[in-house]
Amino acid sequence: MRKIYPLRPEGKHPDRVLDAVKHDIRKYMKRERRRALPEGASFWDFDCRFGADKDSAQTANPAELIGLLDALAKAGGEQCYVELLAKPGVRQPRPAEEPASPAAAAPGTDAAED
Repeated sequence: MRKIYPLRPEGKHPDRVLDAVKHDIRKYMKRERRRALPEGASFWDFDCRFGADKDSAQTANPAELIGLLDALAKAGGEQCYVELLAKPGVRQPRPAEEPASPAAAAPGTDAAED
């Protein structure tokens, strides 16, 4: 999705327009996450860009997108550019943890007491 949203259209309350933009972004992300995953993928990830216009858009984390939108609206921006491109992601396995030493496993016991 590549879209320019007007944040201050004439005849509409800016807060309601901002809520509609947020709803549209969340709805798109939900819809993309419902699609069938390709072979070997674990989840849908998103490449995001956000800015006041297409030329000034910068890479953003999908979790920070709504906060960036709020900040732009609070600063008085007239429009915003949102680019969300879904891509398959693969979860990385967690590294194996080292076994804990016996002294660390039992808090409150002191090895010097023996």
